[in-house]
Amino acid sequence: MGWFTTTKPDVAAVSREDRTHCWESRDVYFACLDRAGVLEAGKEGNACATEKSRYEASCAKSWIEYFNKRRILAEQQKDLLAQSRMQAQAAK
Repeated sequence: MGWFTTTKPDVAAVSREDRTHCWESRDVYFACLDRAGVLEAGKEGNACATEKSRYEASCAKSWIEYFNKRRILAEQQKDLLAQSRMQAQAAK
């Protein structure tokens, strides 16, 4: 391959329906993880196998990585915000 090629990668643009389907399957999968008491996606064993397979089939791999990391960060932020609220109330 040279620097200037005329071939384009086989990447289709994601439609609004595809995004909506991805988000819905993510929400169902994360709800299952919440019911199972699992924070980190992929560590639930067979508890959410069907939801996970739909999630992985309907979302791009880069989106899955982002959503999974964001789930952990959101939980950490929730804990930090609760802690800061308690400190603010104690300071009054």
